[in-house]
Amino acid sequence: MLCKIAWHNVRRAGRDYLVYLITLTLAVTVFYAFNTISVQVDIAGVSEQNAGMGDLLGSIISGLTVFLALVMGFLMVYANNFIMKRRKKEFGLYQVLGMGRGQVARIMALETLFVSLGALALGLVLGIGLSQLMVFFTASLFKTQIADFRFFVSPSALFVTVGCLAAIFFVTLVFNLRVVSRARIVDLMSASRKNETVKTRSTLVSALIFIVGAAAIGIAYARLLDQGLPYDGTPEGMREFFITTLTVVAGTILFFFGLSGFLLRALQAVRGLYWRGLNMVTLRQLAAKVNTVSFSMAVIAMILFLAITSVTTGMSLADTMNNTVERGTPVDYTRCLVYWSADVVDEMSAEVQAQEAHDAGAPSDAEAVADRSDASRYAVADAPVDMMEAGEKDTVEPDTPEAHPFDLASITGSYVQVDAFDSTPRGADRPLVDLAALCDAVDMPLPAGTENSDMTMLGLMVITESNYNEYLKFRGMDPVDLGENGYTITSDMGATVNDIYNKVLGEGVELTIGGRALRPVQDRVPEDASTFQNAMMGMNSGTIVLPDDLVTKLDLPPYYSYLLVNYAEDVSVEKGDAYINAYRTYGDVTNAEGASIAGWGQEATRTTTYESVDSMNGLISYLAIYIGFVLVVACAAILTIQQLSGVADAGKNYRILSELGTPATTIAHSVLAQQTVFFLFPLAMGVAHSAVALKVIIELVSLFGGLSIGGTVGLTCVIFVVAYGGYFCVTYLMSKGMVRDAIRVRHTL
Repeated sequence: MLCKIAWHNVRRAGRDYLVYLITLTLAVTVFYAFNTISVQVDIAGVSEQNAGMGDLLGSIISGLTVFLALVMGFLMVYANNFIMKRRKKEFGLYQVLGMGRGQVARIMALETLFVSLGALALGLVLGIGLSQLMVFFTASLFKTQIADFRFFVSPSALFVTVGCLAAIFFVTLVFNLRVVSRARIVDLMSASRKNETVKTRSTLVSALIFIVGAAAIGIAYARLLDQGLPYDGTPEGMREFFITTLTVVAGTILFFFGLSGFLLRALQAVRGLYWRGLNMVTLRQLAAKVNTVSFSMAVIAMILFLAITSVTTGMSLADTMNNTVERGTPVDYTRCLVYWSADVVDEMSAEVQAQEAHDAGAPSDAEAVADRSDASRYAVADAPVDMMEAGEKDTVEPDTPEAHPFDLASITGSYVQVDAFDSTPRGADRPLVDLAALCDAVDMPLPAGTENSDMTMLGLMVITESNYNEYLKFRGMDPVDLGENGYTITSDMGATVNDIYNKVLGEGVELTIGGRALRPVQDRVPEDASTFQNAMMGMNSGTIVLPDDLVTKLDLPPYYSYLLVNYAEDVSVEKGDAYINAYRTYGDVTNAEGASIAGWGQEATRTTTYESVDSMNGLISYLAIYIGFVLVVACAAILTIQQLSGVADAGKNYRILSELGTPATTIAHSVLAQQTVFFLFPLAMGVAHSAVALKVIIELVSLFGGLSIGGTVGLTCVIFVVAYGGYFCVTYLMSKGMVRDAIRVRHTL
């Protein structure tokens, strides 16, 4: 009997449950489809190139799904608030007719169960279909070919989806039962005659709150634009960023909190607009609603800001890596060698000697360590080493019968070694040339993100003219001629750094190095001839090319060595990569006395670099779209529920307007105007927050390559049009039907 009543109620109150059903269905669809990522990457052939990528993506998506399910759970509780508001009188009538609260609670539980099962069934059908289509999207993101497409259903994704929906169902059920158990029959029966308490404030107070909120937002914008993001993670930077975040959040809340009275007063001053048609009614209802939902509008604006920023930044960053990877992979294989500086040598030597003293039971204070006869195991290099020769100390497949030295020459067709020197001479404490000095020379500010970085503190690297010309010859490019008093600068970074170098070269800035006045021989940075290692983004933050005799005179210690290798003609890319990627241990790089002078740094083939870019693109794109879509749906659903609840409360007012002769179309236009404002105001605030944040992010990412949001604006707009705009249309259509029903009641009385 109770099942029949519950089923009949769901069918009869289908319109009330529509938003609940649509939102749950979308949640189930997206949860299932995105949690099949581990299966998708297998079918798309991603696992063949990126082992473990499916598991990594799957674990990240699963954890993110739990968080987003909590957001959706809060949303569903909010949705039930609207449904309960509409049906309190009905539940009170059940009790008047003799039903106990337990029976009413079971009816509510059954109704919620029926709707949840319907959403689960419909969402799984849509999710299974969407997941099949997403295989092709996955292959496109990771740039792979689908060799064996097959229809699939993921049990793990099904388990996660059902688990999240079950959690949402139980949270919603607890909330519903709590409402019924606490409500008295008289309150339930009179719920339709009770209005929400509206707290009014004077116009002056509202205006002051509005102005304070707007000022706080402006201050937060100025702080963020001036200080940027805490990229270095220092306590001071994190504290300032935390203050900026609190300021913008408080400002947003105060802005919407004071908006109602301020807006009404400002529009009342425009009498021609205020007294036209139903504008007076529309504006007063707007003011009353903004007055009561100001906090939720502020929260929605912040969530929309996160959604817009995550989608735009994520997709733009992926696009940037795609655009820079071709220039960043000039050869088949690169390897780096990092030489120990004097400070590093002292630090590591002290640690080793202290440990030896401790192991021997000897005193480990500073004097005892200094007096030890056994010399340090680390030393500063006198000159760069031959990387091909040093690499032969590596062992391929160690501790196996197949163990053998790493013979890179066996697969090498051509190669070049680029040796970069520290710009701080031995015994000196300041670099000869650094980014900060160049910025001062051309009156330009330091790029965002470099104030406390090695780019500023360590200075530019130095390479000799002859060595750079060897590199240019290897790359098939024309050599440079510095003469006795020339220089040039190389860099493969983004525009924010290279614009400084280009201005230095273009204006012919004279540099005095080693007592010699030098002038540039080029007017722009040769970006295509500045990449010394395979990487996804720029790694050469600035290298100055100087005449050989000057570098010798300066007595600069080695800093980096880069080995660039192209495979021999008879060695395929697959064979060369397989040899490079075989497991091996690295040998020590030592001087004639046996002291370590360097350590092996990053090495990468062109293939692995492209695969890393594809993997990062796929990961970033999935997370950006997933987070953005779910957050937008959550915000839109909350606004929809708020507006439908408001229309339900105002049903009597619309009926009175109809009795006074107001056409139904005019009333509908009033409702449309109100809902347009409520959907657009948080969106406008979210877009404003995002515009400022994206400006800072673009400047920071531009260090490594140009970040443009133009290519992702279309995708962001599609997400908002489909999700946000879709909910807006549903809201208006349902509201229009509710107004029509309220007016129809008048004619039946």
